[in-house]
Amino acid sequence: MQPTRQEFLHISSAEKVLFYVLTFASLAYMAWQVWQRVKLWRQGKPVEWSQAREGWRYWVPTREAFRGWAGNVGKYILGQKKVRTSRKKSGAPMHLLIFYGFLSLFVATTLLAIATYGPYNFHRGNYYLVYEMTFDILGLLFVVGIGWAFFRRLRLTAEGNRIVAATAAKEDPIYAGQLVQNRRAPLSSAPSDFWTLGLLFLLGVNGYWLEAARISVNPQPFDWASPVGYAWAQLQGPITPEMYKFVWWFHIIGVLVFFAVLPKMRIKHVLMAIFTAAGKPEQPMGELKPISMEEVEQTEQIGVKLPKDYSRWHLMSLDACMECGRCTEVCPAWNVGKVLNPKQVVQDIRGALATGEEVAPRVTEEALWQCTTCNACVEACPVLIRHVDLIVDVRRNLVSEGQLSGSAATMLRQTASTSNAWGAPASQREDWMKGLDIPLCRDGVEFDYLFWVGCAGATDPGAVKTTKAVADLLKKAGVKFACLGKEEACTGDPARRVGEEFLYQDKAAQNISVFERYGVKKVVTHCPHCFNTFKNEYGQFGGQLEVVHHTQLLQQLVSKGDLVAAKPNRGEVVFHDPCYLGRVNEESEAPRTLVENLVDPPHHGRKTLCCGAGGGRMWMEEPADQRPSNRRAEELVATGAKTVALGCPFCKIMLDSSIKQVTQDEIRLVDLAEMLQEANANPPV
Repeated sequence: MQPTRQEFLHISSAEKVLFYVLTFASLAYMAWQVWQRVKLWRQGKPVEWSQAREGWRYWVPTREAFRGWAGNVGKYILGQKKVRTSRKKSGAPMHLLIFYGFLSLFVATTLLAIATYGPYNFHRGNYYLVYEMTFDILGLLFVVGIGWAFFRRLRLTAEGNRIVAATAAKEDPIYAGQLVQNRRAPLSSAPSDFWTLGLLFLLGVNGYWLEAARISVNPQPFDWASPVGYAWAQLQGPITPEMYKFVWWFHIIGVLVFFAVLPKMRIKHVLMAIFTAAGKPEQPMGELKPISMEEVEQTEQIGVKLPKDYSRWHLMSLDACMECGRCTEVCPAWNVGKVLNPKQVVQDIRGALATGEEVAPRVTEEALWQCTTCNACVEACPVLIRHVDLIVDVRRNLVSEGQLSGSAATMLRQTASTSNAWGAPASQREDWMKGLDIPLCRDGVEFDYLFWVGCAGATDPGAVKTTKAVADLLKKAGVKFACLGKEEACTGDPARRVGEEFLYQDKAAQNISVFERYGVKKVVTHCPHCFNTFKNEYGQFGGQLEVVHHTQLLQQLVSKGDLVAAKPNRGEVVFHDPCYLGRVNEESEAPRTLVENLVDPPHHGRKTLCCGAGGGRMWMEEPADQRPSNRRAEELVATGAKTVALGCPFCKIMLDSSIKQVTQDEIRLVDLAEMLQEANANPPV
């Protein structure tokens, strides 16, 4: 007998009709619920890959955009790239078991449907044996993963409740503000989550029961190919056809209920994440999209006021959120007791989309201004939600309506009037050069690199030391470089991330004009924020530049032998990765080649902890007990190193005060360029 199996075993024609009616009804109800969400997404702006199209074609990608879809789905959905890089000890393996187990069951069902309803039934012979063995074993991944998820959620929910209870009892007053909307708990949890997991577990186990029932009611010599079902069948013994039909209908009803409730549960992300990943904007993590004056004239507003002001992709991504809390766990503001909770921001905007409310009041302005735009949430999100885009777009609207005040507003005025975020006049941008014979572009010198100093590098005393060190090293290595001096203006990064988009665009146009005048093609800068802006955002306005961070250029010079690396004793120096270098622009190797024997803190590279200065927070006041820099300083000091090496002037400013708060030990704070300068002052013979 050729190995195969009969579909609809012992199921009458009338029962088959009922099965099809119920199945199509369940799928239709699921599709109707999804369509209700689609109608909400359609309120948003057309996504880039469908612009200049009309009607239903708004939702169809252009040919060029479609080419990247398969790659995105393969990388982020099938490959689970973002999931694999977070919660490696619990969440990631659990999720991978569920996903690949679910995927295997989906593939198995699809293949069976093709064989059953297609022109040729290939579900027989050796193929059948391999099919049964493979998917019978893979299905266990799903059952084990769901069981793991159930008990893990019980534990995390209990832990979250204890944290909230302790905070409510004022045992931890720093976090008291996070009790608003239950912001203190990273993981969202509700009774429906446990019901959903219970349903999924029941479906997985019941699938094996149905297989065992089939084997028991109609035993065949090749049933060994289904090891789990075969073992179950041996334990339960023979059954009647009526009992088999009961098990069959019990399983079918469970599946149909799952389809019907899927769009209402957090588990809907299994569907929504596919579309979010496929059509994700092809833009670097560090890039914010510009606003045009034409858009302002059409909409009569700047930025996002209502959810419909977001793009359709951004609105769709809100429904992909599983509320897993990965974004919240890594948020520097949340971790020091502030009310900002990236997961809650997504949920608040999704709620506003359903009700038509304004975004800022729903999210709260307090939460919106607390974001450092470090992109830790974006890096951690497994479904590719761009939280920073969501927040900055609302900030733009708040700034345009005069809702920003205090020191941050002063920074904007200073940037506009002096082209320096610190308010120093242009004439002072050349003070650091005195006595150093620094070449200037306006003198007509020949240069390969423009050395971009930046506002901090020309103004802050600590950053000036780094500026001088970089210039000295470039001279020693024979690099042809020049500076702009008083012709240099702020890149506009702080203004853009605070929300003053058109001040940023003004500064970008001003700098690009200067670059064109002097034929600048290559730029080196020691500020990761300037580096990111030049690299990822100036191209929006025609500024096509080859940009390197000073650690990258110095790495090249060390590898060529033009400079020597610093060689401190092991354990003496710990390196702090700047967010806009290590995470946003994925550069963590170059800094580590400049100084040997560097110690890494627990959070480093793409997982670095934010110093709290980004997103304009450098110019915003905050309570001393809620500074992200203090948390980072504690981790750096805990390594035992007496020197903290840096690669960012913002980080240097923030950590300088925080280290003094968290320890009485003498800790040296120094840029990598300064360490390299010391090593090359008297290089070994």
